[in-house]
Parts: sequence; structure tokens; C-alpha cells
Amino acid sequence: MSDLKKMYRTLQQDPFPEEMTIELGGQKMAFRKRTWEIDGETKGLRYGENPDQPAALFEPVEGELEIGGVKLRGPGQGLVCALTEQHMLQAGKHPGKINLTDVDNGLNILQYLSAKPAAVILKHNNPCGAAWTDEGLATALDRAFKADRIAAFGGAIVVNRKLDKATAEIVNSAYFEVVAAPAYDADALELLKSKKNLRILQIPGIEELEKLAGQPFLDIKSLMDGGMVLQFSFCNRILAKEDFISASAEKDGNAFTARTPDAREADDLLFAWAVEAGVTSNSVLFVKDGATVAVGTGEQDRVGCVLLAIGKAYTKHSDLLAFEKTGKSLFELKLAAKEDDSLAATLKQIEKQTEEERGGLPGSVAVSDGFFPFRDGVDLCIEQGVSAIAQPGGSIRDHEIIQAVNEATPQVAMVFTGQRSFKH
Repeated sequence: MSDLKKMYRTLQQDPFPEEMTIELGGQKMAFRKRTWEIDGETKGLRYGENPDQPAALFEPVEGELEIGGVKLRGPGQGLVCALTEQHMLQAGKHPGKINLTDVDNGLNILQYLSAKPAAVILKHNNPCGAAWTDEGLATALDRAFKADRIAAFGGAIVVNRKLDKATAEIVNSAYFEVVAAPAYDADALELLKSKKNLRILQIPGIEELEKLAGQPFLDIKSLMDGGMVLQFSFCNRILAKEDFISASAEKDGNAFTARTPDAREADDLLFAWAVEAGVTSNSVLFVKDGATVAVGTGEQDRVGCVLLAIGKAYTKHSDLLAFEKTGKSLFELKLAAKEDDSLAATLKQIEKQTEEERGGLPGSVAVSDGFFPFRDGVDLCIEQGVSAIAQPGGSIRDHEIIQAVNEATPQVAMVFTGQRSFKH
């Protein structure tokens, strides 16, 4: 077993060249491989997605690309790719691809959430918890963590404000691999450094993330046959509540219009759609009071996304109750309850409370990255007490979807985003 553990600590020999150039229609952009000197060893990425995959990180350093009259992101706008040793306030081992791509997706989400202190916790390139609030960064991170304590284990934290001591205490309360912030208070940094395996990244550009929100980058997908698909990256068009579109449809001469969200619902939908930009498709998210309740991601069918998110909401709700009542996770409690009648009674009470509270879903809002092809997914959301829904619109059954929310008691609000948010 000790020999197997070595593969996670071993640096791959990096075969990639120091420089790379992309040429499109006569336009060139030059890239330079990023390396770091850590503990006297100069290397790039430790490895790729798995320990037996060599990998390299390249930063654009010269040239620009303009396609179809749109100037793409390029040199001088680096965030993760521009990290130097000075930005690695505590490095641990050389970083791997997953550490950096998790942070990158956190930035992808936070570029749309500059209005308030916000925190995102990511695992396997998906947010497991996210929150924003006017009450400060520590409250945002606390809510993001409580949204999914289970998945947050070993995750990456990305925040959009200077990290203070109160926030650092929350970081240190559990095991995380990476924390990234635009800056750190001195006492916060000292506290974080007590966790020797925590990678601490300072990314000053986070303070100006919103400047990138409307400018796409060149998104490249490599195929297994060596081919490439090039596309503009996704750009969120919902940057304010006013950007939502009234949900309306016509069928057989009849007009159908959904209720407009109130101020609280609209704020939660705005936040939820921003988080959706970083979630793998198909996906449905539940959000309440500026924090995710559950993230249903990676399902092949729309109703399956809803079912997954509901199931996760119930599990995470039970887990939080278990931790608050016993100091144990839900699964630790279930194991202990087999030998302890008192804990078995507590577990039964928690399960009953979770059912009564429907996993904390009543009063939440839901967003879907694609339109609802049938009303089944919407009906499931309504059954759980969702009060408002945002979805792209454009289905031939939009009139049925609107009928579903209008038939609900109380009536559920719905708006269209006018864009799909798939991420593969």
C-alpha cells in the first residue's frame, strides 16, 4: 500500500516544450509554459487528471486573436495561468491539473458575482456549495460549506474578497486542499499556514473579475482522434434581474404567462444562474437565501437532474442536522446507531425532521441549464416547495411548463433566460 501512495507524490517528467504558438487565419498567439521552483525543484504541473498523465500549463504572453469581430481574452489577463511562486503563499507539492482547474472554474463562476462577498467550494470541477451575502465573506463561506459538508471534503475554496481571520477559521475547521483569494489579512494567513497541506493561492486579478465577464476566450475541446472543436466560451447574459425574460407562450390561440418573481426570488435566481455557468450538464440547481441547497449535475435526462438534486438536498440536510446534534456526519451516525440505541433514536428523529422539512427545499428557487422538455421535472420542483424557476425557454411545450407553475398553490414564478448554459 505504501508503494501505491507514492504515485500521488511523484512528479511526472514533463515532456512538453517551453513554448507553444496558436495560429488561426494568420493571427498568432504565443504561450509560455509555467513552472515553479518549490523546495529547490523547478517543475510545472505535478501531473494531469491522473498520476500517470504528464501535463503542462501554458500562459499566453504575446499576440491576440480576434474572430468574427470579437477580441478574445489573451496576454495580460492571466489568473490561474499567471500564478508565480510569489502567489503561492503556501505551496506544498507542485500543483496538479485538478487543483488549478477547480480554482479556475471557481473564478468562472465568481466573474458574475462581484456585487457581494461570495464563496465557492469546488470538487471535481463542479461547485458543491456556493453562497453570496451582504453579511460578509465569513458568512458566505459558512453557508457554502453547510450546503454540502460531505462533498466539500478535500475541495478547493475560491472567494472574491480579501480573506479575513473569521473566514480563515472556517477554512481550518475542515480539510481543504486549496484556498484562493485576492488578498489575505496577516492574521488570517498565519492561521491558514498552520494547515501544512493547504495550498494558499493569492490571485490579485480576482478583484477585477467582472471586467472579463463579457469577453469570451477561445475554448478548445480535443477529440480522441486528435481533432479539435473550437468555440467561444460561454458568456452569461443574465447580469442583472432585469435581464430575465417574462415566461410566456402561445398554443392554439391561447396565451400563457407565468408569475413574475418577487425581489427575493429574483435575487436568488440571479445568483443561481451565475453558479449554473460552472456546473456540468445536464443540471438543475436549488438555491435559497443566496446559497445553494443542492446541485444536481451530470445527468442524461432533465427529470433525472431534478431527482438527483432533491435526493442530494435531503441527504445534505440530514448530514447537517446530524453534525449539529451529535458532532458526527450522517454516515458516521448511521454506523454508530447500529450499536447505540440512543443514537439510533436520534437518527430516526433526524430522518423524520428531514422529511418534514423536505430537505430545506421549501421557499427555494430552481434553475435549469436547459429547457424543460416535459412538465414532470417542474412538477417535482413544485412538490418540494420551490417558489420560482428560471430556465432557458424555447421548448415546444413551454405552454405546458407555464401551466404547471400557474396551477401550483401558491402560484410559482417563472422566467426565461433566453440562453442555454450547457457545460461539457
